[in-house]
This record gives sequence, structure tokens and C-alpha cells, in this order.
Amino acid sequence: MNKKIKWFQSIHFKIPMLFIFLLLVSLQIIGAYFIRQLETELINNFDNQMSLNVRFLENSLNPILEDEDQDTTESLIQNILRDYIGGEFLEIQVVDDQGYILGTNDQTRQSIVGLKSTDRDVQQALLLESSRKYQYLDEDKNSRVLKNVSPIFSPSNSGEIIGIVMMESNIETVYSQIRDVVTIFLNASFFAIIITIILAVIISRGITKPISEMRSQTMNIAQGDYSGKVRIYGDDELGQLADTINDLSLKVKDAQETTESERQRLDSVLKHMSDGVLATDRRGKVIIINNRALELLGMKQEEAVGKSIMKVLKLGTEFTFRHLLETREELILHIPEEEEKEESILQGEFSIIQRETGFISGLVCVLSDITKQEKVEQERRNFVSNVSHELRTPLTSVKSYTEALQEGVWKDEEIAPGFLQVISTETDRMIRMVTDLLHLSRMDQGNMQVEMEYVSMNDLFTHILDRFDMMMQSEAYREKNYKIVRDFTQRTLWVEIDQDKITQVIDNILNNAIKYSPDGGSVTCRLMETHNSVVLSVTDEGMGIPRKDLNHIFERFYRVDKARARSMGGTGLGLAISKEVLALHGGRIWATSVENKGSTFFISLPYESFDDEEEWG
Repeated sequence: MNKKIKWFQSIHFKIPMLFIFLLLVSLQIIGAYFIRQLETELINNFDNQMSLNVRFLENSLNPILEDEDQDTTESLIQNILRDYIGGEFLEIQVVDDQGYILGTNDQTRQSIVGLKSTDRDVQQALLLESSRKYQYLDEDKNSRVLKNVSPIFSPSNSGEIIGIVMMESNIETVYSQIRDVVTIFLNASFFAIIITIILAVIISRGITKPISEMRSQTMNIAQGDYSGKVRIYGDDELGQLADTINDLSLKVKDAQETTESERQRLDSVLKHMSDGVLATDRRGKVIIINNRALELLGMKQEEAVGKSIMKVLKLGTEFTFRHLLETREELILHIPEEEEKEESILQGEFSIIQRETGFISGLVCVLSDITKQEKVEQERRNFVSNVSHELRTPLTSVKSYTEALQEGVWKDEEIAPGFLQVISTETDRMIRMVTDLLHLSRMDQGNMQVEMEYVSMNDLFTHILDRFDMMMQSEAYREKNYKIVRDFTQRTLWVEIDQDKITQVIDNILNNAIKYSPDGGSVTCRLMETHNSVVLSVTDEGMGIPRKDLNHIFERFYRVDKARARSMGGTGLGLAISKEVLALHGGRIWATSVENKGSTFFISLPYESFDDEEEWG
């Protein structure tokens, strides 16, 4: 793949940056050391010069301060200080041993002569008889000042302080010189960097040009083009590398042609296989998968290749890759349900890819779809189990009551009729179940015959409900106070149906609604039309159907409340038969329900509206 290199990742950028970085580091080290040494040297020189001036003043002032003539002292001191006006000398003050100012070189401050000094450094030097020297920033002038306060000791009386010399000098000139030097150094560094960049770009081009050509050729080789050659610029390492790439191009071309022919044969075999095939590397990553395997697993090529076979087959934590390598058994894989797609059941057979040395380099898995076989087998087992269970209950009752009659209960005129009634009821239940099973069997085999005729659904539904109204007046239902509510469209709806079979479906739904309705409950029956269907609905006020059971109630032998359904004589086949009957008519049946509030069953039949005149004209 021709991946675009970002500008900051290119050698054209890295080589100049390397030179610049090395130069900057060198200049930083050299500049920091040089400027620091220069600054130290200039400040020390300035400090030494000022110290010499202070000592010179001390020597000049010693005989004057020893003289007790006050008027002569001040004039002599003032004459000496005139030599220190201007230059680096900002202010020089001479103070006697009592702290009074005897003279200053600042001509604008002659008024302070004769006053007592308020300078803390002067007072501290008189008190401690020690000198002080430091720098501070003059905020008014925004410049740095070197302040030197030194005591003057009497030469005749050792240790006796006779005055103070306070000198403030402008050291900012030294820092100005340092800044000038730094500016010169930075300008020189800038020009050095520019020259370095130019040289680095020239050098990088000389290196990267043959590398770029080699990269282009290797990319062509990767894309299957082996015709080009890399130009050799010299006999150095890059030249030898270019010659090696040219030789490699020829060898890869031969190997590629051999591999391509083998791959085409393998792809042809995999493509036409009816089973799914996956192959992994030694770490369990899928490297080959055919279209049939992708179809069975419901995946795309990019979702499977490079992924672990454990994730592709959705094995979870139940198995490990080592287990797949060691197993010799077939595994049954259940692929979870997806939207509008049922769960798939696959059979996986695994075999290892092993070299002659014994090294295991991967695994091959062959997948077969056994969903239909498993479904048929499961339905067969469920059917046998359900039929056996449903028939066993009434047969057990018949056998028990028959044995009781054989033992003499038939002689009891009060008990015997009840026993015979139970036997008759259970026999009728078995007959209904067998009849329902025969109906379903005919439907499954496609042998169920339907006699279609145009019927008014309004009249048919009314007739069925009238019959149930009469049944509600019978002795068995009189105390329950059931009520059937009708809500029909005023338009007469003619539908082509098998009247007997549709009547059986509606009877079954109404019977269920009445069975599960509470005493005094209402059963609401509606008849309506849509643009292409006639819809019947039956709503009860019973216990309702749980959400988890709602999608299964049309399955054979499925009961929401098994104990109550059997006690009411149900076989668990009525709704399944209703679904099959409606399928024969091109219709459908479904239900909605709210627990503890009731259920509604809907029947939809195909319907085409026509006028009587058009039909009979």
C-alpha cells in the first residue's frame, strides 16, 4: 500500500532538523559558557576598578579626616570628589565617624553636606565597622547600580574608624556591553543555522534520491510490477542496496508466478465447495475463509480475516485455541439470532496444519450447516414427547376409572355414572386430539382440501356469535354472566373462503376467550376492512398472555398455563391449526396482550371490494 509520508516524517525534514538540532545544542552550550564567562569577567573587572577607586579615595581622605579643622576638611574633600564627577560614578559620599555627610560628588545634592546620613548601609558600616558591597535596581532610572560602602580607619590609631566612603556606580554599562555581545552571537548563530540548513538539504537530497527510487521500485514489486530497475549512482552502500533490490525483483517475480498459480487452484477449490472452510496461522488468526463460511457465519471478509478463530466462531470462554488443536471431535456451533434470521446450527470439523518437523503452523476448520436437520430432529422429538404426554394423561384416567369399575364400583349406582362420564370425556378428548393431529398431518403433506366460496363475513360472524349467545344462556354458563359485544362495519364484506374451516378457527378463538374470561367479563368482537383485507378481532378481559409466551402460542402443544389448559380440556393444537388454515387462505393470525388485562386475537383474510351490480350484472 502506498502510504503517504507526512512532511515531518520525511528524511528531507529529519536530516536538516538533525543538523539544526546539533548546531543549536552546540551553540547553546558554547554561547551559555562564553556569555557566562564574559559576564563574570566584565563584572569582576568593573568591581575591581570600583574597589581600586574606593581604596584610592580612602588613602586620599585619611590625612584630611585626621585633621580636626572642620572647614578645611570639607573643602579638601569636595576638591577630591570633583575628580569623580561623571562616568560610571553616580554618587560618592564621604561621612565622618558620627554619621555626618562631609561631601558628595553630586553637584545637585550639595545641600545634604553637613546633614546626618540616613543611609542604612552607612549606619550599619559605622556600627559594625565592616564594608558592604552589592547590586540593586534603581527603579527610577531602570538601571542596575553597584553600591560599595567602606569604612576608613585611622592610620595612626589602628582599629579606630574615622569615616565612611559610600560609592554608587552605574554597572548597567557592563550589562549593556554583554547584551551587545549576545546580539552579535545570536546574529552569527542565525546565519550559521541558515548555512547549515542549505548544506543539510543538499546532503539529504543526495541521500534520499536513491532511497526514493528504491522505495518506488519496492512498491512496484509489492503491486506485482517487476519490470523496472533501480538506478545505481555509485559503489557505496546505497549502490549495493540498489543492486540487491534489482536482483530481488527478478527472484520475487519467479516466486510470485509460482505462488499465483497455486493460489488460483486453491481459490477455485474453496470457491466451489459446499462447506465453509477457515484456515488460521499458529496463533489462531484467520488467514483464509471462503464465501460459504462467510455466508454461514453472517460475516464479511474484513470482519473475519486477521481475527481470532475463537471470536469468528463465537466460541466464547467454553473452548481455547489449544483445545481446538488437541480435539478430534466434531463441535456443534450455535450462531446467535440476528435480525430477521433464525439461529444457525453448524457442525465444525477441525484438523491441524503440521509440517514434517512436527511444527504446528495452523488449523483448518470445515463448517457444515445442519440447522434444518437439527430443527427437524428437534421437532420430531418434541412432537413424540408432546403426543406421548398428551395421550398419557387421558389414558391414565381411563385406565384408573376402568380398573375401579372392574373392581365393583359399577354396582354403586351413585358413583358409577360419574366414572363412566369421566371415561367418556377423556375418550372424547383423545378423539379430538387425534382428529387435530390428522388435520395437521394433512396440512403438512399438502393434502388438505379447501372448498372456496364467496361468503358474507358479516352474516357468518353474526351467525357464529348468535350461536355463542345461545350457549351463554345454557345452564353451564348462566351463573357466569358473560357478555358478547359486537362492533361490525355497516358495509357488507364478501370474502372467498372455506366456510367450515373458517368457522372452526373463529369457534376456537371464541372458546378460548370465554374460557379465560372472568365471571361477568365481556368479549368484544369486531369486524372491519382495510384497503385489501378483512380483519376480525376478539378481545377478552382475562388474565392475558406474558410477553415471553406471545410469540410461541401458535406452536403445536404450546400452553401458557399448562395445568389450567388441560383442566379445561384443551389439546394445545387449536391455535396451530388456525394458523395453518389461515395460511391456506392467504391470511394470517396474530395476538396482542397485556397481562391481567386481557388479550386480543386478530384474523386477517384477503379481500377485494366489488359492487353487487358489477358482480351480478
